Order: sequence, then C-alpha cells, then structure tokens
Amino acid sequence: MKSSLKLIIFPVTVVLLCITLSSCNSKNSTNQDWEHLLDMELSQWDEFVGAPHYSVAIEGYDKGNGMEEGTPLGLNNDPLNVFSAIEMDGEPVLKVSGEIYGAVTTKKEYENYHLSLMFKWGDKKYAPRLGKPMDSGILYHAIGEQGAFWNCWMQSQEFQIQEEDCGDYYTIAGTGADIKAIKKENPDSAWDIFIYNPNSAYKQFKTGEDGRCRKNANYGKLEGWNQIDLICIGDKAYHIVNGKIALVVEKSVTYNEKNIAKPLTKGKIQLQSEGAEVYYKDVKIRSISELPSEFANQLK
Repeated sequence: MKSSLKLIIFPVTVVLLCITLSSCNSKNSTNQDWEHLLDMELSQWDEFVGAPHYSVAIEGYDKGNGMEEGTPLGLNNDPLNVFSAIEMDGEPVLKVSGEIYGAVTTKKEYENYHLSLMFKWGDKKYAPRLGKPMDSGILYHAIGEQGAFWNCWMQSQEFQIQEEDCGDYYTIAGTGADIKAIKKENPDSAWDIFIYNPNSAYKQFKTGEDGRCRKNANYGKLEGWNQIDLICIGDKAYHIVNGKIALVVEKSVTYNEKNIAKPLTKGKIQLQSEGAEVYYKDVKIRSISELPSEFANQLK
C-alpha cells in the first residue's frame, strides 16, 4: 500500500514541478524582452541643454527668456547637472532639475514599441514656469536636429507629463496626427479646445493653432510615482497613464518645408526638462506588434 501511494504521488510531483519551471521560464523570457534604458552613467542617452534663463546663476553663456532666446549650452554640455543619475532604493533614477529647458535623448531610434516608465514630481520650479503647473514630457518619434523647437527639443510628437494634464498630446516643430476629439464648450484658451473622445469623429491636429488635444480624463497623481506606458504601433500611439488609456494618436505625420505630410512612425525618444524638478525610473522598452489585451479591452 505504501509503495502504491508513492507511485501515485511521484508523477503528480513531477508534473507540478514541470509546471512551476515552465511558468518561471515563461516569466524570465518575458522579462528578457525588455531593454532597460537607465544606468548610473546614462550611457544610452545624450543630453541637450537649451539656453539658460536670465535668472540662472551661470556665467559665460548667452542668456534669454529660457526658450527661443539666447544660445543653447548644446549637446552633452551640462555644467549645472540639469540631468543626472542618482541611486534611489537600490536602482538608478534619472533626476531632471528643470533649471534649464532641454532633454535627454536616446542614442537609438525605435519603432513599434512599448515604452514603460515611472515618474514623480520633485519640489522645485524655475523661470519661466514659476507659478505654473509642474511640467515635463515624453517626446517620441523625434527626428532631425537637436534644439529644433525653442532651442530645446527635436521635431516630435509629445506625450505630455504635467500636473493635471498627463496624457495630453502636443505637436512639436511641424508634426501632426488625427485624434478622435470633441470641442469644449467653454475652452480656457486656444490651447484648450479639444478633448479626446473614442466615440467622436476624427479631428486633424497640426503644429499651430490646433497643436494640442487634451486627454479624456485626469489619471495622474500629484504625489508618489505614476506609471506611464507609451505604445507605438505603426502610425498609432497610445498614451496610457496609471493603466488607463488617456488618448490615442492616429495617422502620425511630419510636414516638410512645402507642407507635405509623410508618415512619422519611428525616431528617438526624449525626456524633457521644462522648469520643474522631476524623477524618472524603471525606464524600459520592448518591441511590440499588437496592443496588449489589458489596454485593448478598454477600447471595446
């Protein structure tokens, strides 16, 4: 009887062990799909620092209004450590001081990808955004020259990272897209007219008066870490904040000097410095061909 019992238990144990190992191997394989983009040397990024504001305590540089005026400090010239890597809870974290406008830029271009990261706000704000909401952003499909817009950023599409406005869309330096959007009844400004609505007709957005679309709801948190996912597949992009789709970009394009549009589906990625202290961590990316089910189900 004891011998028979052992024969029954043994195969079950083996099966359970195989299932466990298979599950572990599957998880490891999934984890290996991600390319981690942060280290203590910021080795996968270039830094571009714009022109300092008049109020910045730095000598030897042509200052201005912090945007289009003045001369940029330029590529990988960051004497004030606007961008730096610090260790927090045993992992590398990108600290963006916000003191001068600019961005870190991936050295590689990406297409058809899922970018995942976390961010949280710091405490400091700087001119020219004193008294305004804390601001940063993810610029994606970034192409062309550094500093094309305001001496700071490349031509690109923007996933806005801002207090109360995480997930908004902006065109940067000659880009455009179609977004399902409705018009606000009482807009606060020319930059506050349209809101993403998945059940609406398409609205064409283009650098200029129609260069911004608001997210459908505020999913961002002012305190603690926020989870951000940007998924780009073909000419579509999904802006996802704390697990919720805030906006969907379609027919992403760039315009040339003759105002002729062509598809914009790949490029570098920039993380902005824009007058506010902000921290980014767990920045990773993987190739993707379809929208994961947890997000796709939100669009049904």
